[in-house]
Amino acid sequence: MPRLKLFMIALIGLSCASNAIAKKDWAIWNSSDETNLDIIDHSPFDGFLKTYVVSNHPSGINRFRYADVSRGDNKLLNKYIAKMASIDPRDYRKREQKAYWLNLYNALTLQELLKLYPVTSVERDKISRKRRITVAKKKLSMADIDQRILRPIWQDYKTVFGLSCATVGCPAIHAQAFTGSNTDKLLKQYAREFINHPRGLTVSTDELRVSRIFSWYRDDFGAGDGDRQLIRLFSHYAEDSKALYILGFSGDIEYAYDKRINAPETRWPL
Repeated sequence: MPRLKLFMIALIGLSCASNAIAKKDWAIWNSSDETNLDIIDHSPFDGFLKTYVVSNHPSGINRFRYADVSRGDNKLLNKYIAKMASIDPRDYRKREQKAYWLNLYNALTLQELLKLYPVTSVERDKISRKRRITVAKKKLSMADIDQRILRPIWQDYKTVFGLSCATVGCPAIHAQAFTGSNTDKLLKQYAREFINHPRGLTVSTDELRVSRIFSWYRDDFGAGDGDRQLIRLFSHYAEDSKALYILGFSGDIEYAYDKRINAPETRWPL
């Protein structure tokens, strides 16, 4: 690997760690029991994802087979969510909590979309702000999980790539649940996959066309004061053939977002 790329890897890690995060954390959730070695069982959700996520779609974007979910499997999803709601995640180690919140967010997204389907597009704010689950006697919305728990408490910009909002423009849903042991590895993988897919980043001679995700969450990426930190982020994760070009890029960044549902029938690109 080129020495410059290695230097940038170190730089991006330090910078993003120090410059995140957009929202103030919900302090009551910022506690854990690091002596508790128990794990939270996400195998029901893992099996559900493996059954219905399409990982080999021709578009290169994972899809979810909403139309094919059986009544029994829908009940299984609801049962998993109810089980997660019965747990107080603060009784577990932070690594278990991170996987817990990521899975719960994605499970709630699928639960809501299965109620709405068939739809052609997804309004993120409408489905994320309704408080529809109670954990440890606190009513939560998906926005609470994203903006007040996961991102501010962990201050890890990569969590953005683990949250699926069920559109083709968002980070993908994957055929694997997060666990305490695999979360950090998977988030790195998903960040790389998203940035190296055209919906995440497209390079031309005078313009970078990137997902609006990077504008919405720019403070998480340490880019609140300008686009230069985003350039460093893209070069860090981009394939080697693009990385050095991106690092020297000085043109315009154009933001775009495709809010169509991530069902198999949604064509991409248009």
